[in-house]
Amino acid sequence: MVGVCCALELRSRGHRVTLFERGEPGGETSSGNAGVAARSSLVPLNHPGLWQTLPTLLGNRSGVLRYHPAYALRRVGRLAAFLRQARQQPFDRTTAALDALIVHSRQRHRHWATEARVQHLWRNDGWLYLYRSRQAYEASHRIRETWSRFGVAHETLDAPALRSIEPGLGSAYPVAVWVRDADAASDPRQVVQAYASLFVGNGGRLLQASVQHLTPAPGQGWLVHAADRPAEPVDEVVVALGPWSPGLLAGLGLKVPMLYERGYHMHFSWKGAQPLVRPVYDTGAACVLAPMAGGLRLSTGVELNELDAPASLAQLDMAERAVRTSLPLGERLDAQAWKGARPTLPDSRPAIGPSTHWSGLWLALGHQHIGFSTGPGTAALLGSLVDGDSPPFDPEPFAPGRFRL
Repeated sequence: MVGVCCALELRSRGHRVTLFERGEPGGETSSGNAGVAARSSLVPLNHPGLWQTLPTLLGNRSGVLRYHPAYALRRVGRLAAFLRQARQQPFDRTTAALDALIVHSRQRHRHWATEARVQHLWRNDGWLYLYRSRQAYEASHRIRETWSRFGVAHETLDAPALRSIEPGLGSAYPVAVWVRDADAASDPRQVVQAYASLFVGNGGRLLQASVQHLTPAPGQGWLVHAADRPAEPVDEVVVALGPWSPGLLAGLGLKVPMLYERGYHMHFSWKGAQPLVRPVYDTGAACVLAPMAGGLRLSTGVELNELDAPASLAQLDMAERAVRTSLPLGERLDAQAWKGARPTLPDSRPAIGPSTHWSGLWLALGHQHIGFSTGPGTAALLGSLVDGDSPPFDPEPFAPGRFRL
């Protein structure tokens, strides 16, 4: 999503743009999310309330977060930097920056969805946080206080009110929060593909090629070296490879302090008389259930591990068991679980802007859980910086230079 949006934005500004994609647009990380674009996502995982739950999370038995011990030892410095951001002052800075990015992105999503004729894939009636007890609801008060501070529209529902808007949920959840400032896509991959088609229709060039490395061109500009192709000369380069960005940038001497918050999803049938209408976050099961074109998608919490480490389905199995105790989940519909990696920087803010080390190198990476929902805003900010225009919101919190990139 991020790369396609950047290409679409730059092309709309009159630039000649070539988009390198090793596979099908939207076929990697962007295809596996819950499809939710919500202002509630301004609260990152490393918020001040994390300290209260950290002892439980370190036990490595939670559906919210699991970690591979060897990976944690290898990345102890980055994990410590991530935890240092879970203090009030850096948290306030991050939430303000993310809210500006999310708000702008939702506006651009609606515009591009109409232009690409995929508005039918989007719902605009919010999503739900479900709580299995009043105590669990009360324990999450800090998140709601943050939402209120930023004016995020949300409403607490008791069980009857919840059933009135989602009859399929039954009576398993005594309290819920309806986040009204949220849109949801029923097919994230198709949305990305539609934006890519819009880019090509506007005169953009799409190459299916796997970029291996970048080198400065003699004189000025860059050479893009892709597998089984001659080097491609370009004036400037935007790196928006999500979790694969550090590998490419390492060849230029740039060390990206990225963590991989891996996640899984599986589609299920539904045995209830009433289907789910909108996505729901079952806080007790630590998973999101989202109505999708391919069935009801169950998306898991965070697994900290290497990008290409073998799949570990403990979280998915745990979430499925928990959901089955409260909802009429049907059979698994996929032959195997989907696995992806959410590329996260220590402050949970993406790096958007020019490299401080290389002229003509631009970065748009590290969007953690919200790359699908924040791709358009990222593109708008990047495009304004490339053209020297007034940015749509403050670019400083996203500057790559904060990580010496």
